[in-house]
Amino acid sequence: MNVLALEPWYGGSHRNFLDGLARHSRHVIQRVTMPARFWKWRMQGGAVTIARKAIQAVEGGFQPDVILASSMVNVPALLSLTRHQISRVPVVYYLHENQLTYPISDKEERDLSYAYINYLSCLAADRIVFNSEFHYEEFMRALPGLLKVFPDYTHLHTVSEIRAKSSVLHLGINLKAHDQYESSDEGFSLGPDEPPIVLWNQRWEYDKNPEAFFRLMSRLDDAGFRFRLILAGKHFEEQPYEFEQAFERYAERILHYGYAEDFEEYSRLLQRADIVISTALHEFFGIAVMEAIYCGCHPVLPNRLSYPELIPERHHRPLLHAPILYEDYDELFVIMSDLLKGNEHPLPRVVLQSMLSQLDWATHVEQYDALFESTAAN
Repeated sequence: MNVLALEPWYGGSHRNFLDGLARHSRHVIQRVTMPARFWKWRMQGGAVTIARKAIQAVEGGFQPDVILASSMVNVPALLSLTRHQISRVPVVYYLHENQLTYPISDKEERDLSYAYINYLSCLAADRIVFNSEFHYEEFMRALPGLLKVFPDYTHLHTVSEIRAKSSVLHLGINLKAHDQYESSDEGFSLGPDEPPIVLWNQRWEYDKNPEAFFRLMSRLDDAGFRFRLILAGKHFEEQPYEFEQAFERYAERILHYGYAEDFEEYSRLLQRADIVISTALHEFFGIAVMEAIYCGCHPVLPNRLSYPELIPERHHRPLLHAPILYEDYDELFVIMSDLLKGNEHPLPRVVLQSMLSQLDWATHVEQYDALFESTAAN
């Protein structure tokens, strides 16, 4: 089969997803992309560029059986602009995120026009796929509220229509790419010179809640616990003040600070760390944390968002090992205290890797291929 994959935001997790899909799928994935910048303009005007590139692909001989459009695509605009070429090809609309429930800072006011683009795209698509059950449920709960904002013709009945053609399919991750950089070091040393390494590898933004993470580390430090830090992850124009404060306080204990420039460097940082913590306020999926777990970091994660569904239930409280999911800040402190004291033991790497085997592209791609085949058949 031929799959025309449309991505106006070809960068970060969107790019990794699309490249991994194209590399592992048994179908032909033709990528039509734009650089990952100016996200608002990509949602508003990107359809013009994407439509023209799609037409070029079709006129060049690529006849799609299915269209895969990311959540940055304005699907109705795309279909209207390609009505003579591909308007009758079924569309799978894949939501990495949505602009109705994507968290915004206290300084911002949500522009509902972008949420409405997501809504209209859901109506226009043949199949809607969310990257997590949490994402799906959160969007469906919020959608009636969006429609009620408008004065009349709210079409609330369309919520059930959208629900009927929606499903959940977790992201594929190229986890085995990390294997070549695996260290022989067993990690998690409690020796006098090598205290455990705590990892932050998420985006340096407010929705990942770095304030709570560094408040935890300061509390542990004040209580006399010894640790080292790896502070990786991408940040944009404004760096959160919490990271600057952390650099001043923990400078001699920070083994890495800032964005890892290439995959090898990033993977080696993950392999070196012992514990990965999430204090996120919001997470549609959580690729960074999943990668860290695969590389041998014992996870300490909130018992909410997408994390409970991504961690197999039998590992929620592993026998003879430290808990993975915490309920609140105080429990997070207790778990970390027990880990750093040695009262609780981290899960072995082989167990951590087995937890996520279902997300590796090598096997997970079968579900995507089946999605494309059933969409084309129906």
